[in-house]
Amino acid sequence: MRNHISSGYALILAVTATVILHQPELVTGQARVPAMFVLGDSLVDVGNNNFIASMDRANYLPYGIDLNSSPTGRFSNGVNFVDMIAQLLGISSPPPFADPTTKGNRILGGVNYASAAAGILDESGQNYTLYSLGLRKIFIPGVAPLGCTPNQRASGSAPPGRCLDSVNQILGTFNEGLRSLVDQLNQQSRGAIFVYGNTYDAVGDILNNPASYGFGVVDKACCRIGRNQGQITCMPMQNPCTDRSQYVFWDAFHPTQTANIILVRRAFYGTLSDTYPVNVQQMTLLY
Repeated sequence: MRNHISSGYALILAVTATVILHQPELVTGQARVPAMFVLGDSLVDVGNNNFIASMDRANYLPYGIDLNSSPTGRFSNGVNFVDMIAQLLGISSPPPFADPTTKGNRILGGVNYASAAAGILDESGQNYTLYSLGLRKIFIPGVAPLGCTPNQRASGSAPPGRCLDSVNQILGTFNEGLRSLVDQLNQQSRGAIFVYGNTYDAVGDILNNPASYGFGVVDKACCRIGRNQGQITCMPMQNPCTDRSQYVFWDAFHPTQTANIILVRRAFYGTLSDTYPVNVQQMTLLY
């Protein structure tokens, strides 16, 4: 990985019916799946942390500045990865589990359990439990080279102008194991399909070839706080950069809406280099 920034995803999308989309645009159409359930962290949190005791929140501007200037708890200037996947599937983005109004008919289309600062524990990483509950189509993105985030680049441990390679090497090894786990799960889970998303290489391609994707800034965050203009998350009512579509990173850790659009398209329509053993669209056609 060259001297660039990136993001990682800790997310499971469990789609419970088949779907086919014919157009590559991000448009809302007829619902093609009945429900989607999301597990993960701040990269796909749609507001759970608004309702729990946590310091990790995004319910204030400038978060949501490009979502009708309405902060919702998403760690983005607009919508995030899971919102766009839901849009391609023709369904509404699942509501946050912690919201007291998420009940009754509202949960029939799925629920988002993602929470900022969530970790990976034995009790929270139960793919086999998901299978036993009837979930049959599960998308598991790998982790991107987090050693290239503005936060890590500003840590003082990274050489000037470079990523923190020691972090990226660990994550590369982790992703290799995750892909192998997907093979194992597919062999052992009859009637189900698990798909690995190669987020590491997808983000790396964006960062190594920014001009090809329309980006001009890959080593700083749009919120521009502290060392490397990306040391921490956005502060309340802070004025972010005005040319947000030019930035890969929104804050110290999270991608901009523009970067997320690219990652979603690669996950949904990509080749074997993006997703394995099939892409999300192909996954929904199986079983």
